[in-house]
Amino acid sequence: MLPDYSLIAWLLIIFSVYLTGVSKGGFAGGFGTLSVPLMALAISPTQAAGLLLPLLLVMDAFAVKAWWGKHDSAEVWRFVPGLFIGVTVGTLLFGSLSEQGVRLVLGILSVVFAAYMLLKPVAKKPISTYWALPASSVCGFTSFIAHAGAPPMNMYLMPRKLTKETFIATCTVTYAVVNTIKLGPYMWLGEVNMTSAWASLLLVPVAWIGVRNGLWLQSRVNEKLFYRLVILAMFLVGINLVWQAVS
Repeated sequence: MLPDYSLIAWLLIIFSVYLTGVSKGGFAGGFGTLSVPLMALAISPTQAAGLLLPLLLVMDAFAVKAWWGKHDSAEVWRFVPGLFIGVTVGTLLFGSLSEQGVRLVLGILSVVFAAYMLLKPVAKKPISTYWALPASSVCGFTSFIAHAGAPPMNMYLMPRKLTKETFIATCTVTYAVVNTIKLGPYMWLGEVNMTSAWASLLLVPVAWIGVRNGLWLQSRVNEKLFYRLVILAMFLVGINLVWQAVS
């Protein structure tokens, strides 16, 4: 049985899933972070996160297959302990977060990430690997709350001076790891259930098309223009979610 969402909610969900797929394919990587905030404009943030996780795992399978062997294995392994820490903290705090509280966190994350991507501070030299544990712990937590692991991951990996291809591949594999870690807690907490699973199954073709288009778009579309449009959208969505949470 499918969730009883409005037409606007379904349109936002379909667009969000497609955008996440495009990001998973390597085009404008990290902007799948916009998906849950967008969906949260129309449905519960926890429902949005639960519906999206099975789809993320499907997209991860497509994306990892395309990028496998091009990632930096050492960087991925540095993230694994922190990802477990972050997901564990998210699981333990889940019951204490209200729907409005989650919306507020989502809104703040969206605004901060938009500002970060706009300013894009550039490190003069690669940062120390000692930052991997705190960055991955925050990544695991924000990923658990709203599939928003990109900001802390990017803040660590971008100054590591990886090539674009290695950066995309490393992010792709790391996302697959954290999403796999999250599946058990999500099922235990009831965020992934039979109703959400049916909706996720229905959206698998959208996810697949998104990933394929992301792979195709990399060398064919002006990525800077796309970045700017999504940054603007993320900022506006974030402000809207903060307003919903406090009003």
